[in-house]
Amino acid sequence: MARFKLIIEYDGTEFVGWQHQKNGLSVQEVLEDAVFAFSGQRTRIQAAGRTDAGVHATHQVGHVDLFGEWRTDTVRDAMNAHLKRKAVSILEVSQVSDLFNARISARKRHYLYRIINRRAPLTLDVNRAWHVKWRMDTALMQVGADVLIGNHDFTTFRAAECQAASPVKTLDRLDIERVGLEIQIRASARSFLHHQVRSMVGSLILVATGKWTPGDLRLALDAKDRARCGPMAPPDGLYLIGVDYEGADHPVEV
Repeated sequence: MARFKLIIEYDGTEFVGWQHQKNGLSVQEVLEDAVFAFSGQRTRIQAAGRTDAGVHATHQVGHVDLFGEWRTDTVRDAMNAHLKRKAVSILEVSQVSDLFNARISARKRHYLYRIINRRAPLTLDVNRAWHVKWRMDTALMQVGADVLIGNHDFTTFRAAECQAASPVKTLDRLDIERVGLEIQIRASARSFLHHQVRSMVGSLILVATGKWTPGDLRLALDAKDRARCGPMAPPDGLYLIGVDYEGADHPVEV
């Protein structure tokens, strides 16, 4: 049996999220169906991050185990051939050690949240960004973001159904950048709580629009109370854009 690392891109609009769900189609399901279609093998694909319904990825990482001898380009091209009708693409495939695990071996995950800040409604970016009409102060927004960087109890920004063992996480990066009418928020950490990024973005919008001060955001963080969180940002603007590993994903010689 050989283990393959997959770099996956998808538009999450039509999916109920990464993970198998009873109420609709998941990214995991269509990928596993594609593997079965070309290999005849029913196998589970694990991912670095279980993205929610409507969340996108430009660089999701997964792994799959297959019996037999398979070229990496064959795995990539065969999967893509069976994904043509779905908004999912396999960008890269490499054969790795069976010690590699897409989720457990990950050392850092990187997310991008996109906001289009204009009065006119979205056309090209429908389902791919959050449309915010109100004037936003991105400099003040960054002051608020700096409050959240570091090691904290993020209970305020944690979904009620989050299954993480602890609400304490270390947020390594939370950068705000305006590019014309687009505001880009980049967040990096070893791992995130369920809905953490979207919850932080929603609260930062309150700071950017003057409804909260950065001090109010600090009080919300310190309260460790989900009821103190701002409105959660929609999934449309969230993208998983990268996952870092430290050697565990090196290709093996075959």
